[in-house]
Amino acid sequence: MSELLDLVVAERHQEATDVVSLILRRPDGAPLPGWEPGAHIDLVLDEGLERQYSLCGGDASSWRIAVLRETDGRGGSAHVHRELEVGRRVRARGPRNHFRLEPATSYRFVAGGIGITPILPMLAAAGTRGRLFYGGRSLRSMAFATELAALHPAGRVHLHEGLLDLTTQLADLRPGELVYACGPESLLAAVEALVPPDALRTERFTPVAAPVGGDEAFEVELARSGRTLTVPAGRSVLATLQDAGIEVLYSCTEGTCGTCETDVVAGAVDHRDSVLTPQEQACNETMMVCVSRAAKGGRLTLDL
Repeated sequence: MSELLDLVVAERHQEATDVVSLILRRPDGAPLPGWEPGAHIDLVLDEGLERQYSLCGGDASSWRIAVLRETDGRGGSAHVHRELEVGRRVRARGPRNHFRLEPATSYRFVAGGIGITPILPMLAAAGTRGRLFYGGRSLRSMAFATELAALHPAGRVHLHEGLLDLTTQLADLRPGELVYACGPESLLAAVEALVPPDALRTERFTPVAAPVGGDEAFEVELARSGRTLTVPAGRSVLATLQDAGIEVLYSCTEGTCGTCETDVVAGAVDHRDSVLTPQEQACNETMMVCVSRAAKGGRLTLDL
C-alpha cells in the first residue's frame, strides 16, 4: 500500500474561471517524493472521498495541482474549492505515472480545458522539440494561458478559443514524433481519428465505453496465498477480492486512475481500462481489477 502523506496547502491561486491551483508541501518543509511529467497524486479529501489530480509543477519540496470546479461532478472538486484554503491540511498518496513522456524526436501536445495540467510539465521537459495546441471555451477559462504565453515562444504555444483545428494541426506528423492529448472525450475521439495509435498517448477523465457481453464468471488464483476465488458474472475482481477480505488499493472503480493496477502472473486479460496503452494491454503484465476481467473462458493468476 502506498504511504499516505500529511500535507498542507501552502499557496492557492485562481488560475482561470472555476480553476484554482494549490501548492502542497509537508508541514515541516521536508522533500516530497520525486515525479516525472504525466504523474498524478491521490488526494484523500474526506471519508470515502478520494480523487486523482495531475501534477502540473513544483520542486523538491512542493507539488502543484490545478482543479476545475465541476458543477455536475461527484463532489471532489467542490470540496477542493470550498475547503482547501491556505493552511488547511490534506492527505495525499503517490505519485503514480501512467502517462509518461516517452523518448521521441519531437512532440505535439493537445490539451482541452483542464487537460492542460499533465501537459504543462511535458511541454517544459520537451523544450524546443514540443509544440502545444491548447483550446478552451475562452481565454478566461483556460488555466495557465498567461503563464504559457510568457514562458514559451508563440511558435511553440498555440492558444485557441473554441474548437481546435486538429486536421491542420496534426496533418504533417513526422516519423518518430509522438502526440500527447488530454481533455474531454470529444477532443480525444477527434485526435484518435487523425493520429495512428502507435504515435498517440492519451489520458482520459472518463472511462471508455464498456464492451457488450463478456461478463461470464471466471476463477482468479492468488499466487502469494494460494487461494482461488470465483468472480461471479457481473461482479468485478476488485469487489470479489474485497468480499474475501483481501485489501487492494483502489479509488475511481472506473478504470481511469490506475490505483488498483495489479500484476498478472498468468492468464489472458479482457482489458477494459482507460489507463494502459494498447501496447501495455497486449503485454498482459498488469490489469485494473476494478473493471478488467479474464478473457472469455479463461482463468487468471494474480500477484496477490
